[in-house]
Formats: sequence, C-alpha cells, structure tokens
Amino acid sequence: MTAAAASRTRGDRLATSGIVGLVMVVFWLVVAAVGPAFAPHPIGVVVDPDVFSPASAALPLGSDYLGRDMLSRVLSAARYTVVIAALATALAAITGVLLGLAAALGGWLDMLLSRIFDTIIAIPGLMFALVVIASLGASVPVLVLTLAVIYTPGAFRTARALALNVTTLDFVTVARAREERLPYIVVHEILPNVAGPLLADVGLRFVFVVLLLSGLSFLGLGVQPPSADLGSLVRENIAGLGLGAWAVLFPALAIASLTVGVNLVIDALPGRARR
Repeated sequence: MTAAAASRTRGDRLATSGIVGLVMVVFWLVVAAVGPAFAPHPIGVVVDPDVFSPASAALPLGSDYLGRDMLSRVLSAARYTVVIAALATALAAITGVLLGLAAALGGWLDMLLSRIFDTIIAIPGLMFALVVIASLGASVPVLVLTLAVIYTPGAFRTARALALNVTTLDFVTVARAREERLPYIVVHEILPNVAGPLLADVGLRFVFVVLLLSGLSFLGLGVQPPSADLGSLVRENIAGLGLGAWAVLFPALAIASLTVGVNLVIDALPGRARR
C-alpha cells in the first residue's frame, strides 16, 4: 500500500469515527432537549414495589433503589448533566479565550491576568469545588460557576499560547505594517488561525467538566434530590450493585458514551485527522 493510500485509509477511518462520535453527541443533545418530555413516569414517583427490578416492558431500564423508573430518571439526569456541563464549558471558554487573546498583547494586563490564573490553577480542581460547593450549597448556578472558574485558567493559557505563536508570523507583521487596528488584527488575522485548536480545547474541557461534575455528584455535592444528574444516579444505586447492576451501569454507560462521543468528534476535526 502506498503512502497516499495509507493516508486515505486512515482519513476514512477517522472520518467514520467522527461520524459515530457525532451521532452519539447528537443523541445525548436530543435526549437533554426533549427526553424528559417523553419520560413514562415522574422522576420522583415510586412505580414498582420491588427495588432494583430487572428490565421489563413496563420498566425498560428497570427500577432503582426506591422502585422508581430508571428510564425516566436517566432521561431527566441527562438533561442536568449536559446543560450544566455545556453552560460551564461555554462560560469558561468565552472568558478564558477573550482574556487570553487580550493577554497575548503583552503589558501589565498580561502580567496581572497570568498571575491571577496561575494562582487559581495551582489549587486542585476537586478541592476547590468541594470547598466552594460545601460553603455555598450545591445549586445549579453554583455548580456552573464553580466548574467554569476551575476550567477558565486552562482556556486562558491555551488561547494566550496560541495567540503568541500567531502574532510572530509574517502576515501579522504585514498587518501591523499596514497600520491595521488591533481589533482587526485579532479578529481577522489571529482568530482564524487558532480557531481549530481552540475548538478542540473546548471539546476536551467539556469532557473534563462532565467527569468532574459526575465525580462531585458521586460525592453527594452535585444536583440534589429529588432531581439528579448521571453521576447522582450512580451514587444512589451503588449500594445495590450486586442486586441491580443495571441501575448503576445505565447512567455510567451514559456518561461514558457522551464523553467518548465528544472525544471521537475532536479527533476527527480538520487538521487533526490528517496528522
């Protein structure tokens, strides 16, 4: 097989994996958007006198440790997981990228922002989240803001590093020689050349946020009862793993499929699949 043919084969494989990942991500986005409307039972209502019942026609995913319908709870929990993670990621990415591009211009702003974010990033994320959420409560706004603060420094450092590399290139020098205004240089010269890596970074941060949110929920500091996210469902039913494993495996598989799907899409992004 020639090098060109091998490259095409690898590109086709990555493109296929990207499609698979996109299908998985779109599926969970649809579930988050409309899933709770199709839940067969209210999420907090006990519908089965037996706990950890196996899957059946009446209960497609069985029941949980209280006899509640697992399908209804997974549909509702997926919305909390996806929405909280998406909001936190978007807030962290927008704030980090804007501040990172501003810091790449140098001067006192660069020094100030770098010192602030270096201080934040030095604190372990889980420890920071535990302290903040234990102090302020585990409401959805607190979860979103806490997760956003944890991952903003990484977005800032990535955006700043990418922008610093681009500002040294010839076309930026030419734009400065033409005396173009700074907003024009940032928007038309720098951003188009860092958009791909930044998009991949956003995807990775979404995965990190989902995993940290699930970890916090497993510790009891995530979405509070009677509502739940996917990590909460694992924590609620972990005691009955030997009796009703599916009550733990279904939300765990949901977390895994969401994060794996995002990773597959990231790997298939233009410029990554060709390397």
